[in-house]
Amino acid sequence: MTSSNDIRATFLDYFARNGHAVVESSPLVPRNDPTLMFANSGMVQFKNVFTGQERRPYVRATTAQKCVRAGGKHNDLDNVGYTARHHTFFEMLGNFSFGDYFKEQAIAYAWELLTKDFTLPKDRLLVTVFSEDEDAAAYWKRVAGLPDSRIIRIPTSDNFWRMGDTGPCGPCSEIFFDHGETIPGGPPGSADEDGDRFVEIWNLVFMQFEEGPPGTRVPLPRPSIDTGMGLERFAAILQGKHDNYDTDTLRALILASAEATGTDPDGRWRISHRVVADHLRAGAFLIADGVLPSNEGRGYVLRRILRRAMRHAHMMGSREPLLHRLVPALVRQMGAAYPELVRAEPLITETLKLEETRFRSLLERGLHLLGDETARLGEGGTLPGDVAFRLYDTYGFPLDLTQDALRSEGRAVDVAGFEAAMAEQRRRARAAWAGSGEAATESLWFDVKEQVGATEFLGYTTETAEAEILALVMDGKLVESAPVGAEVAVVLNQTPFYAESGGQVGDAGLISAGEACRIVVRDTQKKLGDVFVHLGTVAHGEARPGLAVQAEVDHRRRGSIRAHHSATHLLHEALRRRLGPHVSQKGSLNAPDRLRFDVSQPTPMAATDLAWVEAEVNTRIRENAEVVTRLMTPEAAVEAGAMALFGEKYGEEVRVVGMGHDPAAAEKHGVYSLELCGGTHVRRTGDIGLFKIVSEGAVAAGVRRVEAVTGEAALALVEAAEQRLQDTAAALRVPPAEVPARVAALLEDRRKLEREVAELRKKLATGGGAAEVEQLAGLRVALRNLGEIPARDLKGVAEAILKGGTADLAALVSTAEGKASIVVAVGEAARGRADAVALVRAASAAVGGKGGGGRPDMAQAGGPEAEKADAALAAVRDLLTAA
Repeated sequence: MTSSNDIRATFLDYFARNGHAVVESSPLVPRNDPTLMFANSGMVQFKNVFTGQERRPYVRATTAQKCVRAGGKHNDLDNVGYTARHHTFFEMLGNFSFGDYFKEQAIAYAWELLTKDFTLPKDRLLVTVFSEDEDAAAYWKRVAGLPDSRIIRIPTSDNFWRMGDTGPCGPCSEIFFDHGETIPGGPPGSADEDGDRFVEIWNLVFMQFEEGPPGTRVPLPRPSIDTGMGLERFAAILQGKHDNYDTDTLRALILASAEATGTDPDGRWRISHRVVADHLRAGAFLIADGVLPSNEGRGYVLRRILRRAMRHAHMMGSREPLLHRLVPALVRQMGAAYPELVRAEPLITETLKLEETRFRSLLERGLHLLGDETARLGEGGTLPGDVAFRLYDTYGFPLDLTQDALRSEGRAVDVAGFEAAMAEQRRRARAAWAGSGEAATESLWFDVKEQVGATEFLGYTTETAEAEILALVMDGKLVESAPVGAEVAVVLNQTPFYAESGGQVGDAGLISAGEACRIVVRDTQKKLGDVFVHLGTVAHGEARPGLAVQAEVDHRRRGSIRAHHSATHLLHEALRRRLGPHVSQKGSLNAPDRLRFDVSQPTPMAATDLAWVEAEVNTRIRENAEVVTRLMTPEAAVEAGAMALFGEKYGEEVRVVGMGHDPAAAEKHGVYSLELCGGTHVRRTGDIGLFKIVSEGAVAAGVRRVEAVTGEAALALVEAAEQRLQDTAAALRVPPAEVPARVAALLEDRRKLEREVAELRKKLATGGGAAEVEQLAGLRVALRNLGEIPARDLKGVAEAILKGGTADLAALVSTAEGKASIVVAVGEAARGRADAVALVRAASAAVGGKGGGGRPDMAQAGGPEAEKADAALAAVRDLLTAA
């Protein structure tokens, strides 16, 4: 038997031999088409190449493309499991020519590959062509030798492909396989074409024209080729099956499901096994490509897929989570072709287990309610819409899950009633929200959210994506356009821009639509929890809702923010290990140029503590450990040892970020730092580069703030410090290594000189007996203005004068540093006859001072008016004379 892996390899090898570049499958989340929820064909990743907006280093390509059809206009979810060929996930094999070869060569490649490499019987193949495409019909005759009876002309749009209302388009040619007369059904274009006898296996699209306004179509200057072959359908043919679910890959997953549930793979639960097998593939590949279950957008589609599979697992009697146990079987089947499955296996397993564990707690109660309600209905009665809404609102049952549950009973759901109940809930929520104080001032954003829904955030996995402008706000009002120079708030359907939250600042960057529009984004904010608002200026053209744009984050700025945020996690853990478990986060800022981290800590951090913490963080950076993100419930995360912020509100699921290695914590989580965090982070700790603490200080009682820098900012800090050292060394005329010793020597020399100067000043001040002494009130009094002598030296000089025996009382004034300082000293001969405190206060008043103090024999005071120093001495003289 030819395996699916062999078919994929044979297809790619064939086209590689014929000059085609083998291009990896693009992610399931399109980065270049905002109109698509998921990649649904092989040409999606080449869309901009076909339109001429992008050039690749090759003109021929071949791919095996992952595809999902489970949301938006391409939704096969309801039919999965019940039909032979509907899937949520499938693989599309394709070959592409970008202005290189065209119809004849494409037909030749297809025919050779099918009939020679895959050895399909020529007489079991037939083709369709667009009725007006005479060239394709002629090539099929000439290249393949097909008679007219096996070249069917289709006049409808089924055989004419369009990228959209305008843009590239062209005729198609589909290749069918005839299973034989024993299978019911007629050829394409016949009344019985829906039967299983004739199965389409390959569609060749001849991209030939440019569609303009209605009625205009011109030839493309470089016609191109886009083909698509469904691997599952083709595998069924080569493996002699009529049902895709009987092919090797899907059958292996069905058998794994049967073994895990202890049920017959082909018995009563046949459909349930098929649903589980298909949805396991879709769920695992979506998670591997960065989609996680949520209540909005792509995450909600993933949740619907998983919960549908989980209900079928529950129906089969599985009372424990099932899907995560089937992941190894999927990896064995497809991991070699898609290594992202292998890389993401732990995340896939954990996410599936978490989602199923959470849903199971609601599932039985919801099914019980559904059973009670259907029991009240008559034969084939319709389930009321309000009941379906209650299942959705209370138990997390999407509408299609309820519809699927009732399908086997032949019952329908009142969809109109469901929508009415949903609308009423929105009305009540809005009424309650509109009266909520400060929030009411931004009621506009409630209108926006109701109109366009939540924004899908792509920024964990990319910094560039195509998107669509859904809403524009200027001056607090929704507008239909914004001209050059306008300050605007832009809402997109999806964005790589991170909106400010959790201490991480919002992203900046560019939103552009070629020459039509360019918006410079300076900040991104979040409204109502999940509406991302890009704040910026229209720099070129005109912005308007409905415009397809490229959203590009400022990569360098985001990289710096990521580094600072990741360093904050390491800093937090290092502080706890150094200072104790009482340390907890009280606030943070993660910006492009710095981080600021506030923690509970009652006393200042010693320099030794800060040095240890800085060294510890840098050690963890040099480990270059992978930064691992997991999705968990808040309770499970805390139980696993993750730090949560006190008072922070968390949703039903949280992102848990782990960094570094810690063997001591292996039994619990095995990482150095584990925190609940929704921010963006580096891929490996080494990406932080370098960590430097800038400062530490108090911000409130019991709260200390550490400021630090990383990466380029840290390097700039180090370089600036080194330049200052070089400048200092040059000024001192010593090598940089000798600067500390040279500075210490200079400081010691300065202290010696200061002591010598003080002694000289003291000698000069005492006058060595040369200074005059006045006779006042029978006392020998020394009144002296000592000028710039330091105020601290006044007492020593006064004591020296009295000790020299030339005076009974000394009143001295210094005018150093622009203010007057006064000291009065009274010797033994003058005690009882003069009061130093009263004298110094009189002197202080003369220079604009207030008061003064000390003892009767020694007092000091001062005043701001240094220029009145002599008046201070006169005040002392007058008071002594008056006495």
